[in-house]
Amino acid sequence: MDERVHLGIPSGVPEVLTGAEGLSEEQAAKLLAEGLGNDAVRDDGRTVAEIVAKNLFTWFNLLNVLLAVALAFVGAWRNMLFMGVVVSNTLIGTIQEMRARKTVMQLKLLAETDVTVLRDGASKTVSPRALVRGDLIMLHAGDQIPADAYVRSGYGSTDESLLTGESDPVSKSEGDWLLSGSVIVSGSFTAQLVYVGEASYANRLTKNARKIKPPKSALMNDLNRIVRFVSIALIPIGIALLVKQLVIMHEDLATAVTGAVAAMVGMIPEGLILLTSVALAVGVVRLGRRQTLVQELYGIETLARVDVLCLDKTGTITTGDMTMEQILPLSEASEEDCRNILRRFLGAGENLSPTLRALEHAVGTATEQPTAVFPFDSTVKKSAYSFADGNTYILGAPNFVWPESDMWRAAAGEATAQGLRVLLLCEAQGTIEDGKLPPVSRPLCLVALNDTLRANAEQTLGYFAEQGVTLKLISGDDPRTVSAIASRVQMKDADRWVDVSELTEEQLKDAVEKNTVLGRVTPERKRALVEVLKEAGHTVAMTGDGVNDIPALKASDCSIAMPGGSDAARHAAQLLLLGADFVALPAVVDEGRRVINNINRAASLFLVKTLYSFLLGLFFIFLPAAYPFQPIQLTLVSTLTIGAPSFFLALEPNRERVRGNFLRSVLMRAIPGALAVTLCALFAAVMEHFGWSHEVCSTLATQSAAVAGLVTLFVTCFPFSKMRAFVFAGSCVAMVIAVIFFRDFFFLSTLTGTQWLVQIALAAFTIAFIPLIRQIVGRGKKDVVL
Repeated sequence: MDERVHLGIPSGVPEVLTGAEGLSEEQAAKLLAEGLGNDAVRDDGRTVAEIVAKNLFTWFNLLNVLLAVALAFVGAWRNMLFMGVVVSNTLIGTIQEMRARKTVMQLKLLAETDVTVLRDGASKTVSPRALVRGDLIMLHAGDQIPADAYVRSGYGSTDESLLTGESDPVSKSEGDWLLSGSVIVSGSFTAQLVYVGEASYANRLTKNARKIKPPKSALMNDLNRIVRFVSIALIPIGIALLVKQLVIMHEDLATAVTGAVAAMVGMIPEGLILLTSVALAVGVVRLGRRQTLVQELYGIETLARVDVLCLDKTGTITTGDMTMEQILPLSEASEEDCRNILRRFLGAGENLSPTLRALEHAVGTATEQPTAVFPFDSTVKKSAYSFADGNTYILGAPNFVWPESDMWRAAAGEATAQGLRVLLLCEAQGTIEDGKLPPVSRPLCLVALNDTLRANAEQTLGYFAEQGVTLKLISGDDPRTVSAIASRVQMKDADRWVDVSELTEEQLKDAVEKNTVLGRVTPERKRALVEVLKEAGHTVAMTGDGVNDIPALKASDCSIAMPGGSDAARHAAQLLLLGADFVALPAVVDEGRRVINNINRAASLFLVKTLYSFLLGLFFIFLPAAYPFQPIQLTLVSTLTIGAPSFFLALEPNRERVRGNFLRSVLMRAIPGALAVTLCALFAAVMEHFGWSHEVCSTLATQSAAVAGLVTLFVTCFPFSKMRAFVFAGSCVAMVIAVIFFRDFFFLSTLTGTQWLVQIALAAFTIAFIPLIRQIVGRGKKDVVL
């Protein structure tokens, strides 16, 4: 077998040719037992067990469970409330992934069409899974090819667009190869199966694409960095605090464990992880209502950051269908004469291509049977039928039907300039013999067709232009035709096109940046285009529907599978459009921006607690005082000033472009509040040496942390909308109620008049300190959004 490369399209002649009678049933059974059947291992994504394990067994969960076990060991049950956040976060991630898996599995429940196979000299129909290597199968127009096959006899054409990206039918005859997943457009074949199951071209391409490591989201990377830092710092600080309180301060085990766990729990931004999961999950639900399935939770985030969107012409700008615009008679033929001849032509064969379906819809068909057939051939771009009256009619690209004539050129050029596809219908005297056409005797007419545009294409493309997202229209078709279609929908810079097939690798880098329409793009170069754009610093989204799109989908920052594509493309994509309308994409981008911008806004609230817990943990290792917080006190502060407000803020509309570095921005916003709490808590610890009880000092620290949290919330909500004002006011009222009516539950002491004066002074200091430090830390930092 002469195969080009291990991922190449099959070529050459099979080493063994099956006899004309096909395999025997005994041979087929033996080959099936040897594993040479057509039953490839299905890629159904992660199993239920794998999804549960992925969300359950995380380092984040392990840290929290160990801390909960420590509290349970000393009987501090009330301080274990933080585990509710851990359970919620695990359930949200698990349920979302299982919902996505269920939806994808339902999409795969498509009927498998039986295949006609020749066994023991007789034809029979079997399931595609019952086929084996070496089987002879019979294929006709409309049949899908079940495995890579070598044509033994017959001629016709196939649609290989899902595999190669080429929209034109490809002519096939004896000695050619038929690729699994492609569809017979015209003609009939007897073909021998050679590469079956996982050995087929489509399955090998899919398997190879799995090796491409998809890019991680920026948000996930930053959250992981925070968790890694906390993980490294948390254990030694916690152990040091525990040892200090037991050995140096001689506290009882329950008090020492509770203090050490409080420091460690405070350092873990468990609410931030939960907020991110909930905000993304809400986005998933909203997008589901818009017929968009999110298969990877962070796909929403990456799309929100996209500044380049690579689109395919078919399925985005156009529907894939065509319409006949006009008939332009040539010479003495009238338009009605041309319509009648077109009816004869269209009635002579099966009109499965979009072009012929459009003509059939426009003029209808006759019932006359041809005496000879010249099937469509993509290399000569024409087809023909001979009839009993001795006439042959030829239809195809003008340059291929009658290249030596100039009679059609002016009219065809004018139509092509308008973005129309032009066909030439000619008459020839004589019949088709041995695959050869008789010479053209006269031209009849030009037929102009147009791609059917999607109703909302112009509006959708306009949205992306307004949002600063650069569009790249990628197609296997002639870039001039694609450019004309892009102009019809007012696509920005639609006149900037390039034929990628003529470019070297070096020229490709420059051409991708400068041009909007990229034509004659092979499957091999789609991934290269994406990688060139990423190397230039862009965040790239890629749409696709075929197996040939998988490498590019996997390499992109955000992958979007269009409806009606292959199962493999669906599995490779982060987002799957379930409806047939490209107009859903702006809603997806808006939802992503809402989620990410609101997470950016609220994340600083969570990191305030993480930072001051870290700082206080370090200080109190060396200070001769007990850690000032208990876990339940931190739960109170974080719930009312961080957790509950952040969830309301995360649901607000927000369509602004995602700007700035996430981690730096949230840290800069969190530092002022964290420093304020740290200074107030240290002051409270000092007061313990002036005779105030530890309980009173803990109350001062807790209430100061509450004030700092509310000031940070105020700054985060500014400028106020009705929703933000409601959230801030609600948090203030809830905090006052908790401090007044639930003091004992949260281990808060009753303060004396002097102690309240100190508390008021600490609150005033916090209110003035946070805005001042906020201005200082944000000065001159371009990648920080405050």
